Amino acid sequence: MTRAEYPWLLPSAMADPPGPDLPGNQGRARPRRTVRDWVVDTFVFLAAAVIGALAADASAQAGNSEAVILADQLLGAAACCALWVRRRAPVPLAASLVAVSAVAPAAGGALMLGLFSLAVHRPFRPVAVIGVLAMVSGAVQAFLRPDPSTSFLASTVAGVVLVLLMVGWGMLVRARRQLVLALRERARRAEAEAALRAEQAQRLAREAIAREMHDVLAHRLTLLSVHAGALEFRPDAPPAEVGRAAGVIRDSAHEALQDLRQIIGVLRAPGDSDGPDRPQPTLATLEALVGESREAGMRVTLDNAVVEPDAVPAATGRTAYRIAQEGLTNARKHAPGTDVTLSLRGGPGEGITVLVDNEAPAGEVPKVPGSGQGLIGLTERATLAGGRLEHGVRGDGGFRVRAWLPWSA
Repeated sequence: MTRAEYPWLLPSAMADPPGPDLPGNQGRARPRRTVRDWVVDTFVFLAAAVIGALAADASAQAGNSEAVILADQLLGAAACCALWVRRRAPVPLAASLVAVSAVAPAAGGALMLGLFSLAVHRPFRPVAVIGVLAMVSGAVQAFLRPDPSTSFLASTVAGVVLVLLMVGWGMLVRARRQLVLALRERARRAEAEAALRAEQAQRLAREAIAREMHDVLAHRLTLLSVHAGALEFRPDAPPAEVGRAAGVIRDSAHEALQDLRQIIGVLRAPGDSDGPDRPQPTLATLEALVGESREAGMRVTLDNAVVEPDAVPAATGRTAYRIAQEGLTNARKHAPGTDVTLSLRGGPGEGITVLVDNEAPAGEVPKVPGSGQGLIGLTERATLAGGRLEHGVRGDGGFRVRAWLPWSA
């Protein structure tokens, strides 16, 4: 970070960049001097030289000897030259100028600018210590080199006021710089957190799309697999049965495409949709799901004790539907030809219980490829809905999926 980044922060051309002790500057190498650095440092040097020349002229008019005037001028010139190191060593510089200004009024201008740089670059404690020493040095100078036109008390008060003014000005500049650095760091953190939140939202959206795609397409594609397998192993089936199986395959493929189009539609920008959204499945469409399974050759018994399926909240009904759909799909894949029972119980205030039971398969079951993530996704879906899901093998070899979902009264 260079000083050229913050020119608007400086109350005057004499202000310096934040020192190495300010937040965000630790461990950073000091940048090379820029053109602006040379201009500012030259202006500071000339301002101190002008103030020193005025003080030396006042000393000459006070009747001091030529030797004292020459020594005063030499010390003042050395103090002005020392200001070139005010950024690298503000504390030693200010301490030295305090000592020199006690006997050489021509070093007073350099002392004031050194105190300003010290207050900009260093914390309060060393600034306060050297500031007090500068006040004492002003009183000593007023005693050793009195001004005939001004009393000792007036000179001392003027020195104290000048010290307080330069120190307070420098501390104000330092405080403003610290505030800007803090705001910049806060903005940087806010941008990073916003990017992290956006990335997390995208990940959650992708996970939701993946779950929905698995729940929907697994059911449709399993129907296609069952009927295609029947046609493969029974090439001598009656034409009517072959036609019915082909019709089911065609309808299932059409439904799979429609479901896929609906899921992918959430990735489009607003207004890109080419048609109205299809209605989301609920408990009211559970009969159609069971009917599809029965057409595929499954023996499904539906026991729906929910009196008013339409009254179930949309999110809860959709989750219950997906659980039933995944349960039937798994039974068709891993236990074909067995009896499957789908039961639903519950009402407002007590929640909805979804139970999918299937018997153990009688013989060897052909292996059907799968991701193994369906039940994991259902468990996560039920948990996100505020419910719970349990699944496992029964004692007689069958399989059971049991879920409970909240339904507020």
